[in-house]
Amino acid sequence: MSLNGTEIFFKTLLDEGVDTIFGYPGGAVLNLYHSMPDYDIRHILVRHEQAAVHAADGYARATGKVGVVLVTSGPGATNTVTGIATAHMDSIPVIVFSGQVPSMLIGNDAFQEADVVGITRPCTKHNYLVKQATDLEGVIREAFHIAKTGRPGPVVIDLPKDIMTGATEYTGKKELNLKGYSVKSEADINKVEEAYEAIKSAKRPLLYIGGGVISSEAAKEVTEVAEMLTIPVTASLLGLGGFPGTHPLFLGMLGMHGTYRANLAVTNSDLLIAVGSRFDDRVTAKVDEFAPKAKIIHIDIDPTSISKNIIVDIPIVSDVKDALKKLLKIASKEKRIMKADRKEWLSQIEKWKNTHPLAYDQKMEKNAVIKPQYVIESIYKVTKGNAIIATEVGQNQMWAAQFYNFDKPRTLLTSGGLGTMGYGFPAALGAQVAFPDKLVFDIAGDGSIQMNIQEIATAVQHNLPVKVAIINNGFLGMVRQWQELFFEERYSHTTMDFAPDFVKLAEAYGAVGIKIEDPKEVVGAIEEAISIKKPVFMDFRVDKEENVYPMVPVGSSIDKMLLV
Repeated sequence: MSLNGTEIFFKTLLDEGVDTIFGYPGGAVLNLYHSMPDYDIRHILVRHEQAAVHAADGYARATGKVGVVLVTSGPGATNTVTGIATAHMDSIPVIVFSGQVPSMLIGNDAFQEADVVGITRPCTKHNYLVKQATDLEGVIREAFHIAKTGRPGPVVIDLPKDIMTGATEYTGKKELNLKGYSVKSEADINKVEEAYEAIKSAKRPLLYIGGGVISSEAAKEVTEVAEMLTIPVTASLLGLGGFPGTHPLFLGMLGMHGTYRANLAVTNSDLLIAVGSRFDDRVTAKVDEFAPKAKIIHIDIDPTSISKNIIVDIPIVSDVKDALKKLLKIASKEKRIMKADRKEWLSQIEKWKNTHPLAYDQKMEKNAVIKPQYVIESIYKVTKGNAIIATEVGQNQMWAAQFYNFDKPRTLLTSGGLGTMGYGFPAALGAQVAFPDKLVFDIAGDGSIQMNIQEIATAVQHNLPVKVAIINNGFLGMVRQWQELFFEERYSHTTMDFAPDFVKLAEAYGAVGIKIEDPKEVVGAIEEAISIKKPVFMDFRVDKEENVYPMVPVGSSIDKMLLV
C-alpha cells in the first residue's frame, strides 16, 4: 500500500497506540497539521514548545505510556531542549518530532534551520534525521521501542519537510532487529540467590528505591519483599510512590532533604539494597562516607549505572520487576520469618523518628502567618492522598516530598535530575489530559510558576481543571535559603517583589484565582478549588523565610544534617 509521508506518520502513530500529541504548529510541519483532523488523535495546543515536552513528560509519568510531541523547525525545535533534557535525566519515555527544512536546504542556513540532531544528541537516548520517505515508518517504530525499553528515555526524530510529501510503501511490520541495541531484562538467578543470602544474614538491612521501581511497574513486588523479609524502605525523590508512604516500614525520603531517620538508617545499615536507583549526588552527599558500614546490592537495568557513583558488592543487571520476583520466589520457598531478627533495628529507627520527626509550628491566632508545610499537609488531608501531584522545583518540591504521603506509583510528577523550574504546571496538564476525571495538583513556587505561566491559556482552552497551589514567599526560596545559611544572608537577586497578582492573572486568562493569607482559610480554599471545574490558582502567602529541614550541607555526609 503506497502512502505519502504524512499518512505514514499518522498511521504508524496509531499503530503504536498514540492517542494524544502535545504540540505547536509552524511552516515545516504544516503538512502534518493539515492532515491531523483526519485522524483519531487528540492534539493539545500549548503556548510554548518547552511546555509541550513537559506536558508529554507528565503524561508519560502518569500513564507509563510514551509521550509524543510535535513542533516546527528552528526555534520550535530548540525550545524543546530543556524539556528533552528533563526527560533524559529522569528516564522518561518521550518522542519529539521536530520539523526540518527540506532535505536539499539542510546545511545552507535556510530560514528556521537548526542542527537538531547535533543539539539534542547529549540529552536523548537516541535521535534520528529522516533522510528518505522509505525510512519513516521504520524510524518511528524503532523510536518507540527504544524510548520505552530498557532504561526509558527521550528520542528525537527530525523530519525534513519534503519527507512528508514523498510516497512509499507502508508495511505495517512491527518486528525489530536493532543492531547494537539489546536489553538484559532477566536477572541472573545466581546473583539473586547471592543477594538473598546477604539479606538473610543482615541485621540492619535497608531498601533504597528509585525511579526504576516506577518505570518497571514493580511497586507491588517492592512492598512484598519489604513485608516478607521485614526490611525498612527509603526512597529517592523519584522513587516516592514506589512504596506506600503511609506504610509502617517506610522511612521517608533520604538524601539532602531526607528525613533524619532515613539518613541515619543508611549510615548505620549493614546491607543496603538499591533498587532502580542511580545513587545521585543529592542522595549520597559525601560519597566516601555514604553507607560506610553496609554491603551494597544494586539492581538496575542500566549496566552503566552499576558502580558508577558508589562501588557495589552484588550487582544485578536486569529489569527490577524480574529480579524482585525471583527474590520473592526464593524467599517464599524457605518460608523463613525475619521479624525477630529485625526487631532491634526497627526499634532503633523508631527512636530516630521520635528524636527528630518532620515538624513545623503552625499557629492559628490572629495575624498568624501560613507555614508552607501546613499547606502541603492540608492538600494531603483534603485529597486523602487521592490525587496526582506535580511540583515545580525548589522549596515547594521538597516540602511536597516531605509532607505529602505518596501511597501509589505514578502520583508524583517532578523534575528530579535536572531540577527544571517551570516543569510542574505543564506536567500537571499532561496528567490531566491522560486522566480527565482525576484530581491533579501542581505545587508551585512563586518563582517557578512564572517560567511557564502562559500555559494557563492551554488549561482553559482544553478544559483542564488543574489546581495550582502557589507557595508564595516572595523569594526564589531555595536559593534564598542557601544564601541565608552559606552566603551571609546576602539575598542577592532572589527577592520576587515584582511578581504579578496571580488572582488577576488567572482571571485574565479565564481561570479562577484565590488569595489566601490566613491559616484558618487554607483548608476551605483547597476545598473550594476542588469544587470548581476549572483551572484554579491558589496564591498562598506563606512565611517568607521558612527553610526546608533537614538539610545536608554540600560536602558533608548524610548523617551530618542541619535540623533547625
